[in-house]
Amino acid sequence: MFQTIKNAWSIPDLRKKILFTLLIVIIFRIGSVIPVPFLNMDALANVMGNAQGVDDTLVGYLNTLSGGAFANATIFAMGITPYINSSIIMQLLCVAIPPLERLSKEGEEGRKKIAAITRYVTVGLGLIQGTAYYFFLKNTIDTQGDTATGLPIAKYTEGFSMWFSAIVIIFAFTAGTALIMWLGEQINKNGIGNGISILLFAGIIARLPYTVNLLAQYWNLGAQGSTQFYIFVPLWVILFLAVVWFITFMQDAERRIPIQYAKRVVGRKMYGGQSTHLPIKVALGGVMPIIFASSILSIPSTIQLFANPPEGSFWHGFLNAFKTSGWLYAVLYFILILAFAYFYTTIQYNPVEMANNLKQNNGTIPGIRPGRPTADFIAKILSRITLIGALFLAVIALFPILYSDFTGLYGLSMGGTSVIIIVGVALDTAKQLESQMMMRHYKGFLD
Repeated sequence: MFQTIKNAWSIPDLRKKILFTLLIVIIFRIGSVIPVPFLNMDALANVMGNAQGVDDTLVGYLNTLSGGAFANATIFAMGITPYINSSIIMQLLCVAIPPLERLSKEGEEGRKKIAAITRYVTVGLGLIQGTAYYFFLKNTIDTQGDTATGLPIAKYTEGFSMWFSAIVIIFAFTAGTALIMWLGEQINKNGIGNGISILLFAGIIARLPYTVNLLAQYWNLGAQGSTQFYIFVPLWVILFLAVVWFITFMQDAERRIPIQYAKRVVGRKMYGGQSTHLPIKVALGGVMPIIFASSILSIPSTIQLFANPPEGSFWHGFLNAFKTSGWLYAVLYFILILAFAYFYTTIQYNPVEMANNLKQNNGTIPGIRPGRPTADFIAKILSRITLIGALFLAVIALFPILYSDFTGLYGLSMGGTSVIIIVGVALDTAKQLESQMMMRHYKGFLD
């Protein structure tokens, strides 16, 4: 990957694209530290201090994806989560609603219309999420605000000024969502591509200093007498590198189904007759099954954060059962990852359509009859590959949780989801650069 970046840097056109992408990332990070107006930052720091750790609640989960902007209530606090949710919703609707399905198959114009609808849905979700975050901050800081200053969420809390401050805060969050989406599109247009993923990558990487600082604190605990951390901290680093290698290997793993095309004569020329393969990636759903499962399992912890039931009550014990350190969380996490992996594969791949496309192009799988037998064969392959990919995702997602329970290294923000996103985006970006260099006939690329 580093060699690819070095080769791309030597091409003036690609060098401009890389510098433009870095400029957009810098703008994104600057916006991630500018707070919205009318906030009491001292009270905010007290309330959101627990969100700096692992993503066992929805607050911590959103904070991890936004690179710490969510906990600081900056203009980019919503991050790219609304855009991700909007893209997922549109993918599901394109399967469930026939007009949208037809629109998605109309080529470039259809994709542009789908992209425009996705933008509108993103802004709408950003508005809803920003409104929910405002009321969360207001209700929480009003009760847990800084007693030394007596300031709640806004400097003005009565009458028209209260409504004005609320509108400004909510619109600032929504505008930040729209601006992030625009920045990602600018990377796609004038940068190296993969814009939204690169911004997500930058946000997660921005959490690395926090993780390093936390590891240093655990190392200092070893100097104070907890000598087990002298083993657990270096072991965490080694296992982290091993997990990165394993994810890199699995990201490129694929099952290749052989395809044979029949010969046909058109005029005086003969077409077809070649042998090729149909590649099916092992990690078909990418990180989406983990995101779905994490979002659902973060709901109980988020409810507990809002409701704060009294200790010893039924609901306190019930919600505590879903904490990341409990066995119930690990079991449900494992089951949900497998379920969502199959669900996402089902909506993304249609074996019947794949078999029909092969039949229309005179392609067959050796030993398998065209039509329904081909569709059944592809479905069986997809089922087996999805199981392997789902088990891979479950192991990666559960490993940091189990390691923290075993060693006591809690609060590290580099969980399985974050590592998969980082590695996946890095590999996709390297492939983007390679394809652009190949289009420019760069001679030293294949050397």
